[in-house]
Amino acid sequence: MKKDRKMWSALRFRLLPVIKLYLLGFKVLLVQLLNKPLRLPVMPRQDGTVAIVTGGGRGIGYEVVRHLARLGAHVIIGGRDELEGLAAIRRICEEYKEAKVEFRKLDLASLHSVRQFAQTFKERKLPLNILVNNAGVMLVPEGRTADGFEQHFGVNYLGHFLLTWLLLDTLKASGKCGSISCVVNVSSSVHCIGEIRLDDLNSCQHYSAHAAYCHSKLAQLLFSYQLHQEMQRGGFPVISCAVDPGMVDTALYCHLWTPLRLAQSAIARLLFRTPAEGAATVLSAALSPALDEDCGGGYWANGCREMTTPPNFEPQLQLSLWEISIQLLRLQ
Repeated sequence: MKKDRKMWSALRFRLLPVIKLYLLGFKVLLVQLLNKPLRLPVMPRQDGTVAIVTGGGRGIGYEVVRHLARLGAHVIIGGRDELEGLAAIRRICEEYKEAKVEFRKLDLASLHSVRQFAQTFKERKLPLNILVNNAGVMLVPEGRTADGFEQHFGVNYLGHFLLTWLLLDTLKASGKCGSISCVVNVSSSVHCIGEIRLDDLNSCQHYSAHAAYCHSKLAQLLFSYQLHQEMQRGGFPVISCAVDPGMVDTALYCHLWTPLRLAQSAIARLLFRTPAEGAATVLSAALSPALDEDCGGGYWANGCREMTTPPNFEPQLQLSLWEISIQLLRLQ
């Protein structure tokens, strides 16, 4: 009897997140079909702006880098795949001869790599006006990062938390020089079915790749809100935004079960947003200080800032996650 209960419990923890995720995906797809994709307004030139975009070698990140470079910003792509990053730079420079784009190695699954990336950047004494935490993994098989963290939690959330923390002084200093600095965390609508279990952040008790992905996106959202509050309380010229780019046709779906991946590939070309359309909301949030100094961070979806608070937003949970993350990363 006890064995049966354990089996049913394990099945529930594995099956329920799958059902929730795909039902939500269907709902999001319907909403997208009923709404026209965002078209970016004419954005101001970004000459003198320095931006870092993680995962900027492909997909949404690439389109963000491409657009910022076209506006005159100096953009640094942080990514694992050097060949992919250099190929992205070549394509952008062929399109915009004067583009200032470069690649720097960054593996968010390694805290050492994150620290090395941040240190190298700071040694150059460049300003930092925009940080786009875009890179991520989805539905990867159960595994651990180089530092022993569950992969979704470690890459999507904890690696970006550390990167932002290490670059925060530069963001603050850059914001004082006439323009507010901005941190953009690329989250997802799946945050609404995520759950933060502070006693099991590594999903050791019951592992589900679907649940772990949703949890990591909720963690990103809570981090974004807490960071914004910390900056506002300290009077620092830095805002923090969380962004839902929608369902976008990118390589993020490569770990789907093979039959589903084949179906997704066929449907995506017709119904999903293009990477450029997905990047539009990210760019709107990232460039919002240049358009409206009272934009106030927040949660962005469908190209605009939503005034409502997400239903699973809990201030105490947000603070607890922030404090535990600082402990895990040994930042104090």
